[in-house]
Amino acid sequence: MSNPMLRADKFGTAAGPPTAWPGGQQPGAGGPGAPVPPAADNVPGSPWPPPTAEPTLRRGGVASATAVLLALICVSGVVGWNAVSTTSQVLPDGTEETTSISVPPWIIGAVVVGLVLALASFFKPRWARVTAPLYALAQGLAVGAISKAYEVQFEGIVLQAVGLTIGVFAMMLVLYATGRIRVTPRFRLGVIAATGGIFLVYLVSFVLSLFGSGVPYIHSNGLVGIGFSVVVVVIAALNLTLDFDFIDKAEQSGAPQYLEWFAALSLVVTLVWLYLEILRLLAKLRSR
Repeated sequence: MSNPMLRADKFGTAAGPPTAWPGGQQPGAGGPGAPVPPAADNVPGSPWPPPTAEPTLRRGGVASATAVLLALICVSGVVGWNAVSTTSQVLPDGTEETTSISVPPWIIGAVVVGLVLALASFFKPRWARVTAPLYALAQGLAVGAISKAYEVQFEGIVLQAVGLTIGVFAMMLVLYATGRIRVTPRFRLGVIAATGGIFLVYLVSFVLSLFGSGVPYIHSNGLVGIGFSVVVVVIAALNLTLDFDFIDKAEQSGAPQYLEWFAALSLVVTLVWLYLEILRLLAKLRSR
């Protein structure tokens, strides 16, 4: 989905500091009940200390936090990868064929925990310094297990998906930085609407799967299924530009420094979604 975590009410706007920051406190403001020195007393020799500005969000800080979260996903991803077991048999010609793939049920628990932590971060951005790393560890378990399941069926597909994800991220960053893509209100609304539509399709597909059915064609390796996956990958990539735009606005408006982890978490959520959709698309193409 379009990152609902990165919203103007969390960061403010580029025009200036917002009227209400997360926690109800503007950057540089004292805590509740803190004394405010009279302007006349704020002079050399005054007993009142000069006001100090709270450290603000910087893109470099967001980049560092994002790197840490991605590293944690990779570390826990190895655990999730190794947790998937396979059964194989040797064919008469001497080749080995995988007959079954077993994913431990606690992987589903990791997905649920990751979702809960992401939602907790949305409602309490100050918690992101703790919840974001925990989310990365939980999500890494799921991503590692899913990647192993695909890799067993299509050798080399994980490396291809990782490479394409990095390439798409770099391309969208360049297009945004050079102004080739401008995040206007109309552009933002279009991406959010398209992302919401994809979410509804997946939700309906999940509900139908509980009754042994599903949305036809979109999960197949036919032209419709491949076309659907291409559209989803494009929408996921466009969501990266919304993330970049929000981070820029946060820095320009002087958002509090603790939101660096919150912004990094939001960016990682989009990257994980993009990687999984690319993995799905490659699997459809390889299975034709």
